[in-house]
Amino acid sequence: MGMNIVDRIDDRVTVNQVLISVSDKSGLDEFIPALVRINPSIRIFSTGGTFGAIEKILGDAAGKHLVQVSDYTGQPETQGGLVKTLDFKIYLGILTEKYNDSHQEDLKRTGAVPIDMVVVNLYPFASTVARDGVSVEEARSNIDIGGPTMVRASAKNYLRVASVVNPSDYGAVVDALTANGGATDLALRYGLAVKAFEHTAAYDRHIADYLVKQTPECVSGCYSAS
Repeated sequence: MGMNIVDRIDDRVTVNQVLISVSDKSGLDEFIPALVRINPSIRIFSTGGTFGAIEKILGDAAGKHLVQVSDYTGQPETQGGLVKTLDFKIYLGILTEKYNDSHQEDLKRTGAVPIDMVVVNLYPFASTVARDGVSVEEARSNIDIGGPTMVRASAKNYLRVASVVNPSDYGAVVDALTANGGATDLALRYGLAVKAFEHTAAYDRHIADYLVKQTPECVSGCYSAS
């Protein structure tokens, strides 16, 4: 199987589809209206609590712009949000390359769309384990799976996709979209990708540092063995 080696890209990529799933919802009240103002045809795919927050921000306009990920994929979220975004259509949309004919055929075959921006930040693992008396099971349940996967996929495809992991970058993204007629540019996407990989690296470091400090007795004490 050959590698996907890209030799043609667009410096500017119009943001038509955005995937948003955030633990930290600060800044959305300004960011979401700005995205809609810049591109009145934008579609926003979202999940769970983030969907509810964006729905409230958009009000009557939610029906035009906002799509439940489960409606898009055809797969309902599992209990407790265990699996929400780990779906072929989602990752095809993030990883697809514009000038790859096979990728474009895959989009048509599956009814998927290219996702131009991913706005994701992760479950608060570090703050969870910093609390007094937190159990190993509470810590384990706050290990994010779908979030880091979306971040890594979008950051890998910085050639086309903007990966936004920090609300402090919303302003810069809006400024770039405004200046570029609703498009991101390669320099912005590359800079965001660097921050995205730093974000997931720090996240995994927190998890590894916590787990290595636990003892088998401490772990087994959380569960009833059968």
